[in-house]
Amino acid sequence: MLKSAVFFDRDDTIIRDVPYLNDPRAIQLLPGAADAIRSLNEARIPAIMVTNQSGIARGLLTEEILGSIHDRLLRLLGDQGALIDAVYYCPHHPEGSVDAYRMKCACRKPAPGMLLKAALDFGLDLRHSYLVGDKAIDIQTIAAVGGAGILVAPQGSTISGAAYIAADLPDAVQWILKDLRDEAGRQ
Repeated sequence: MLKSAVFFDRDDTIIRDVPYLNDPRAIQLLPGAADAIRSLNEARIPAIMVTNQSGIARGLLTEEILGSIHDRLLRLLGDQGALIDAVYYCPHHPEGSVDAYRMKCACRKPAPGMLLKAALDFGLDLRHSYLVGDKAIDIQTIAAVGGAGILVAPQGSTISGAAYIAADLPDAVQWILKDLRDEAGRQ
């Protein structure tokens, strides 16, 4: 049986955005992020991070540095009892300066390639999954596969197609858990 999952953008969703982050020591978890992810872990809902990392294509960091950044992020979450089940990233950009990564690809959000790969890896039903992010491309990415997009944005923000506008990640996860309970009650 296919299962639901919650996908997360990284920057300004789980951690404070640092443009082209290239130093693991600069990671700052956003307030409540670990608690929110732990709530999904306790509900046995896969928590999966999907992130565009064009800094690689632009020559501002390497995949090895990105690996160190994500290792530290996972350790910081783990120290608070939260687990990200998988991390998917897109290193490409059509205007990149590093030839190996300069391309239009199927994995760069808003294309759904990272979600499709995760669906195969985890046996997911993307139509009953969610993506939490801070940009329109996050909403467009999950909409491309029929799932629900949750926008983390300041009060009064709107993005066409968002199923919910959340104040922060904990608010988004609370809404998702309620939506899943409501859906289970309707079946």
